[in-house]
Amino acid sequence: MDLHSQKENSLKPFVSIVILNYNGVKYLQAFLPSVLATQYENYEVVVADNGSTDDSIVFLQNHFPTVKVITSPSNEGFAGGYNWALKLIDAELLVLLNSDVEVTPNWLNPMVDLLLSNENIAACQPKLLSKKEPGFFEYAGAAGGWIDALGYPFSRGRVFDYCEMDNQQYEDGTPIFWASGACMMIRSAVFHEMNGFDTNFFAHQEEIDLCWRLQLAGYKIYACPSSTVYHVGAGTLPRGGRKVYLNFRNNLVMLCKNLPFAELVWKLPFRLALDALSAWKGLLNGDVSFFTAIVKAHFSLFGFILKGKIHRSPTIKRMGKLDGVYSGSLVYQYFIKKKHYFNKIVK
Repeated sequence: MDLHSQKENSLKPFVSIVILNYNGVKYLQAFLPSVLATQYENYEVVVADNGSTDDSIVFLQNHFPTVKVITSPSNEGFAGGYNWALKLIDAELLVLLNSDVEVTPNWLNPMVDLLLSNENIAACQPKLLSKKEPGFFEYAGAAGGWIDALGYPFSRGRVFDYCEMDNQQYEDGTPIFWASGACMMIRSAVFHEMNGFDTNFFAHQEEIDLCWRLQLAGYKIYACPSSTVYHVGAGTLPRGGRKVYLNFRNNLVMLCKNLPFAELVWKLPFRLALDALSAWKGLLNGDVSFFTAIVKAHFSLFGFILKGKIHRSPTIKRMGKLDGVYSGSLVYQYFIKKKHYFNKIVK
């Protein structure tokens, strides 16, 4: 059956599972078979290669000839790579899937059913468990993303660097603030309506910014814990270097884009001060790269502002009006009150 007939004859919406790949041949070899074993009647698997220099393309051609491959000549990052790739794909529902994710056979159906149940739900994520420690939640999303009043992201099952054991304590399908870019299902029409990810982010926290903009536009983001996947991930990010720089910079840019001015005028200076405190603490502990990364992030933020690269969302709402927002301070609860569990902080 050709692809057009497959789309028209199925009762289920057509889903395109898009794996953005950059020099990830070892992950494709390990985890692509689980994706191809998905128990769903109407889907395709697309590997969007983001300028890889390893033998990913040759490997796919030799071992997985049924997988659709599209290629970019350069690495556009997570944000730019997906924006480029998803413009080339015709599907009602899209799944953005990291190459280092192992899926379970029935992972797709619960998320499709969730989006079909309510047209206002624009995106959702499954429960993300650690591939290395399957009994624990994984850093990048766990059981659904939240954010605190100062813009610090955390998850049901993961607060800062602490990942909880999965004891089925977060089994409710519930509204959240953000869905993990490691495995996110989103309506294609809505993704393009929002102009996709902000390519200025390059990588890290672009999915949080997108979900924030989705909520500002009136859509809902949901956790779908009846779907489970296993993510290798980076776990705790290395202290210092480009990852820390991008995380700190992009988080501040996100606040400038989406916060009401009445909140931004005091939250941004407060955040800059907390960042500085964290940077000096790192320096006093001998972590020069961590200190340097935060300083560079702050200078980059001001460069974005001066160059007009921060585009405010057309609709702005107070954070308290959105789902998945903790009204207090995560820093205070975690570092001062020593509360490391999501359900001890968010009651």
